[in-house]
Amino acid sequence: MTTDTPTVRTEEEDGIFVITIDRPHARNAIDGATARALAAAVDHLDSRDDLMVGILTGAGGVFSAGMDLKAFARGDKPIVAGRGFAGLTRARIRTPLIAAVEGYALGGGTEMALACDMIVAARNATFGQTEVHYGIVPPEGGMVRLPERIPHNIALELLLTGEPLPADRAERLGLVNHLTEPGQALQRALELAHSIARNAPLAVAAVKRVVNERRAFGDQDAFAEQDRIVAPVLASHDAQEGAHAFAEHRAPQWQGR
Repeated sequence: MTTDTPTVRTEEEDGIFVITIDRPHARNAIDGATARALAAAVDHLDSRDDLMVGILTGAGGVFSAGMDLKAFARGDKPIVAGRGFAGLTRARIRTPLIAAVEGYALGGGTEMALACDMIVAARNATFGQTEVHYGIVPPEGGMVRLPERIPHNIALELLLTGEPLPADRAERLGLVNHLTEPGQALQRALELAHSIARNAPLAVAAVKRVVNERRAFGDQDAFAEQDRIVAPVLASHDAQEGAHAFAEHRAPQWQGR
């Protein structure tokens, strides 16, 4: 069994492993400790042959507001070496993983959902790559995966404007597998997980592996080129200014450097 932490809870049910981000006071934003706890939970999921499907969700009616900008401003980064944001976005996860999204899934929250194989969302859920509002970019899957999951031009608009993507439109665009009424996303994700878990384990594992490996080769090249381009952005004065302005509840003063 995994050991729960103050910010991540886990539970098992009939071969299904539910991982819950439990920082509702911070809208489940991810700090360094939470990222490491999520990485450990996913490692546990992948280490158990009797666990067929994982579900990632958030407590308190919110999936995740993404990176904890207040922690980032203090120098606490929610990155796990070799695994990316929240210990998830660049990890090669062996077990099928479903995101159960209620409320906000913004910035890194959207990237965490994109790192999952399927998304179930409540009608009140909101996705969005808001990083441009804070002088940064979404380097943990937003720029790589979002244009693969929805039409390229729509993805580019969302990435450039930072505007939100409501769940009902996300479902029409094909990003969301199933829509539910508010409060029912986890239940629908469990139903979907059960429909997967009842199938032959070797067949399920093979499907996930083939699909993942085919995508992973392209992802690695895309991430490498992306990192070369965005490294100066992430190291910029404006990136720090965006985080500090958020923490200080003031408008950012961009300097373009």
